Order: sequence, then C-alpha cells, then structure tokens
Amino acid sequence: MFASRTNWKFSTNPLSSCLQSLQKAGAKILDLTESNPTRCHFRYLNSELLQPLAHPSNVKYDPISKGLPEARKLIQNDYRARHIVLNENQILLTASTSEAYTFLFRLLLNPGESILAPRPSYPLFDFLAGLNDVSIKSYSLRYASSGWHIDIPSLSEAVGPETRAIILVHPNNPTGSFVKKTELSEILDIAKEKSLAIISDEVFFEYPVADDPLRATSLAGHREVLTFTLGGISKTLGLPQMKLAWMAATGPEAVLAQSLDRLDIILDTYLSVNAPVQQALSSWFLLKSEIQREIQDRIQENRTFLTREVSSVRAVSLLDTEGGWYAVLRLAKNKSEEDWALEFLKQDHVYVHPGYFYDFEEEAYIVISLLPPTEAFQESVRRLLKRIETNV
Repeated sequence: MFASRTNWKFSTNPLSSCLQSLQKAGAKILDLTESNPTRCHFRYLNSELLQPLAHPSNVKYDPISKGLPEARKLIQNDYRARHIVLNENQILLTASTSEAYTFLFRLLLNPGESILAPRPSYPLFDFLAGLNDVSIKSYSLRYASSGWHIDIPSLSEAVGPETRAIILVHPNNPTGSFVKKTELSEILDIAKEKSLAIISDEVFFEYPVADDPLRATSLAGHREVLTFTLGGISKTLGLPQMKLAWMAATGPEAVLAQSLDRLDIILDTYLSVNAPVQQALSSWFLLKSEIQREIQDRIQENRTFLTREVSSVRAVSLLDTEGGWYAVLRLAKNKSEEDWALEFLKQDHVYVHPGYFYDFEEEAYIVISLLPPTEAFQESVRRLLKRIETNV
C-alpha cells in the first residue's frame, strides 16, 4: 500500500523513550537540545510582530511564482548591504529551506542520482533525498588543533558519475565551521571539472563568533558555477513559525537562465509561500539588527560560561566553533555517547543530543544548544560537568 521511500524505522530510540517516560512522570527536564528561538524567552517575541500580518491586501489572492516583488526586493537589498549584487529575479521565495532543497533536488537530479553533503551535519538531508528518490553521499569534516576543516580528498573521492551537486553548509550545523577561502577554491575547481552545481546553506551565516579573513564570503556573490544560496527568516529573524525562506541563484549566464526558467515552473506548481508573511517582511526586517543582537548576546553569554566551566574539568573538551548556535563537547570514551546522554537524562534530568544524531564518525560527542535562557543553561551545564567528573 505504501511507497518504499517511506519505509522508515518508526520505533522510538532509547533516549526519546526515556525522555517521554520522565515527562509523563512529571519530571522537570532541562532541555539543552532546544534550538527553536520561539521557546527560549526572547524579548523580541511579542504581539507587535503580528500587526504587519493584517495588511489589507492579504484578502486578495494574487499568486506570483517567485514571490512578491516587494519581498524579493527586500532580500536583494539585504544582500546589497553585504556588498553582494543580485538581480531581483535571481531571488526565489519558498516556505522553508527544506522546501528549497526539495525544489533543487527536483531541478538538478534524476531518480537514483546523488548529491554530496557534509558529515557530520544536520540529520535532514537523508530524509529529503529519500523523499525525492535520490541519494546522499558524504564527504568528511575533520577536527584538528586548528579547528574544523573540509576533507577535500574525501569530497573529491565521493564524486561519481551519478553526482550532480555539492551541498555546503556555511557555517555547518552543528560544528559551526565556515567554509574557508582555500577550501572553496578547490571545491569550485572540482565543481567546474565535473559540471556540478553547488547548494550553499547559509541560514546561520549572520551568527559568526568573530571575523576571520580566511573565511569565504557568502556564495551568493560567486558566479563560477551554478550556485544556489539558501537563507530564511527562521534564523535571520528568529521566526521559524512564519515560514519564509529564499534561494539566490547565480552562475554562468546560459545555465543560470535555464535554471530560473525551470524553477519558475516548479515554484508555480506549488505556490507555497503565503502572502501575509511576504507582506509583513518589510516591517520585520526593520527589527533585524535588534533581533540578531539579542540572539547573539544570549549565544555569547552561554558560550562564555560553557568555555569557562569546561576548562576546569579534565575529562571533557569544548570543540572550537566559528558560528551558529550550537556547541559540541567531546567526552571520555569509557561510555558510548548514547550511554552518556541517557545518564545525563536519567540522573540529572538534562536532555542532550548524542553525536550520532548528527552522523559524527566517532565517539564520544554530545551536541548542545546555546539558545536556552541563561539561568537554565548554566544549571544544565553544571549538572553535566558534575556527572562527568563522577564518571572519571
């Protein structure tokens, strides 16, 4: 009765089962996996955000496949403020970056073909690929004393005759690592040689820890190969519930024109972006600096506390990060990362994600969010580190 692409494993993993049992029993859980800003008690989340949704024109349906010109113009100007010049027609609106990936997979790949994605990374690509009858091949991110870097040989080796594109997550989630200029140069050479498109996921781009002259700029400014740069208000404005994202398409003129024509039909087929959110975007963009400052302040305060506390505990290390709102901790290998996560949850009522959720290649890592309110975050970290010390 069902398509094979939905033959997923539906059984609950031990960590989720434990969490559900504790919640059912009324336990208060400190959630260090919380990455939804609307549940993290930020001041910008107030009723005033809803007022622009009452725009009078919202009662009229006037579908435009690429999105309202006014909304695309705002995004065009936002890129221009970062010294990236785009034509308004190169910007296409979607309801989410997940939908943007789906449209791009439909544009670029036939069933059975493949796309390259980083490992570790967010556990989304395999589901999106499976739903679109294509496959994901991984290239590795490696960690050394200098931080995270792309393993270019592993990327080159992963390219096969059926490969059609490379996904770059810039900065990556959860490692927080940006693509470096030297890495990008080599990747562009590979893409040009093999006629591959590039998808640059830049949803966390505006949350760097610090400036870095070695870091690549946004790929929305690159035109050497066909490139699709993704962004959205889920992270840019901390409003995931409002469902608006975009693609900025760039590349050699002829293939770019063909891509835009084909995407226009795909977008027109779905018409998924709702008008009220597009109309409200101009008002929300006025709050962009304020919203990002509040989120950045929270991230920085929590990261500073975490760095200080971890430095006094021998059996745990905090991996360097360059951006985003996650932190990765490396723990002793005397337990598996799932056992660590279960112990934190059962004994200390602190919920974290084990590294294998993000496809880390080795043990033992846990991933935590830097978004939770400071008081809850600090209490959670103290419990984690105390538990770690008792296990060494």
